[in-house]
Amino acid sequence: MATAEPTISEQKSELRNATLAKRDAMPADVRQRGGETIAARPFPVAIAPGMIVSGFMPLKSEINPLPLMKVLAGAGAKLALPAIAGRGKPLIMRAYAFGDEFARGQWGIREPKPEQPEVFPDVLLVPLACFDRAGQRIGYGAGYYDMTIHRLRTMKKVIAVGVAFALQEIARVPATDRDERLDLVLTETGPIDLRGH
Repeated sequence: MATAEPTISEQKSELRNATLAKRDAMPADVRQRGGETIAARPFPVAIAPGMIVSGFMPLKSEINPLPLMKVLAGAGAKLALPAIAGRGKPLIMRAYAFGDEFARGQWGIREPKPEQPEVFPDVLLVPLACFDRAGQRIGYGAGYYDMTIHRLRTMKKVIAVGVAFALQEIARVPATDRDERLDLVLTETGPIDLRGH
């Protein structure tokens, strides 16, 4: 009897788990250096003063985008961080500056306090579990970033930049119509420009 082909959701789950296991196995000091290495390189998108760049607070073994966010703020960017509005809804990007107090969001993720104004980023730094050279990514399964990028792209030109370790690259992400493509991925081995694909 033939076994059923795994669904896209099941394939993504398997790829996510396998890649995250590899990321979790990286030594902490190697992970830390990854974020610092990315921050030390020229950012591949021109930052004009006042441009809004949304980052994220690293969770578990994620690469740390905070060193890069500090560099971008120093170049004149205004920063933002995501706040979860609820399941099935896009993230709300709220203004953030280093030194601001945080609210405790879902899963204990630090996010800007609700009184911080909502902003609409020009550049999004996007966390991910894995990515491919077609610009597709697998996130953590709730679809927040796909919804958020889609919403922002209906409003303005937005550059979505994945931030990850090189070992998170896979051959092919099984994508659906709801998945939003990345424009670039920054890894510790160098930037990957996906805009020509």
